[in-house]
Amino acid sequence: MSDTPKDLHVPKGLEDVVVGTSSITFLDGLKGRMLYKGYDAVAMAGQVSFEEIVYLLWEGDLPTRAQLQPFSKSLADNRALPAEVLAVMEKFPKHCHPMDVLREGVTLLAMVASDAHDGSQKDNREKALRLVARMGTFAAAWDRIRKGLPVIPPDPTLSHSANFIYMVTGKKPDPLSVEAMDMYLSLLADHDLNASTFTARVIISTLSDMHSAIAGALGALKGPLHGGANEKAMEMFLEIGDPAQVDSWVEKALQEKRKIMGFGHRVYKVEDPRSVPLRAMAHRLSVEKGDTRWYNISIKVAEAVQRHKNIYTNVDFYSASVLYLLGIPIDLFTTVFAAGRVAGWCAHVFEQLADNRLIRPRTDYTGPTDRVFKPLAQR
Repeated sequence: MSDTPKDLHVPKGLEDVVVGTSSITFLDGLKGRMLYKGYDAVAMAGQVSFEEIVYLLWEGDLPTRAQLQPFSKSLADNRALPAEVLAVMEKFPKHCHPMDVLREGVTLLAMVASDAHDGSQKDNREKALRLVARMGTFAAAWDRIRKGLPVIPPDPTLSHSANFIYMVTGKKPDPLSVEAMDMYLSLLADHDLNASTFTARVIISTLSDMHSAIAGALGALKGPLHGGANEKAMEMFLEIGDPAQVDSWVEKALQEKRKIMGFGHRVYKVEDPRSVPLRAMAHRLSVEKGDTRWYNISIKVAEAVQRHKNIYTNVDFYSASVLYLLGIPIDLFTTVFAAGRVAGWCAHVFEQLADNRLIRPRTDYTGPTDRVFKPLAQR
């Protein structure tokens, strides 16, 4: 019971509730379309670098060569983590989940940044640039630290995607691997008002700071119903182990009412359009690297679930084997998601601040209203 209109229907989880306007990303759940600033994001996948997509989300159009070069250089120049941040990371317990490290790392950046609490448009743009540049560095550095290995410094001569793979694996990647990482980061760069993006916009609407908004978004992304699903999908493939075991595994999982990760989406009523290029990339990588087992398992799982439940794969499903084939440790998968999505989070922070109003929704109260208070001695 509340003073909200009596005929107000509040869907659980705010499904399909429109809470604001945005010119960043358009999703058509019935036709399976995703547009960045009016461009078909899926059609661009594999043809653009991640740097181009970041520029598009922030500036409103794809860059020319003359615009892209200084923008890419700015990202490359800001990849390295401050020495004092790395020193604190060295003291973290080695069992920490990488997403916890990422979240706390962003907070550490705020502590050492002289402009952390400057809310001007210029300073917010500089902070966003550093956050996008360093998100992958955090993930790669932590993977090395927890293994007792020296941190690999960023290589400014490499592209954003190539450098990330290099910092994790210690090897300069081949062109197909770079294309795969660019595709993944670009397709994950934004996705309308998902849980983590909504979190970022709520936080910044209070006129908090950029780092707080991104740290909050990371907390939301960590969940297995959001960004953490890619880790669970790969763990499922490893548990199955053999394409011949797929049908029996799926039937048993359904009987036990286990959640099969990487299927279904709140927005899309058809196949997640991001799955299409990622499925093709998973196949190309599998053939290139001479290991088609995970791709074959994923195809058979998708077919089995489609037969039993008639639901489609989402972006997490095929991206799991792509990241695995790139040599990314499984518990680092969600941090790679964050390394892409931070571009969209920052774009939404800019947009929210440009026409801000505190986000303060209401609930439809369903509790009692006429209870009589009794002092402690009378209870």
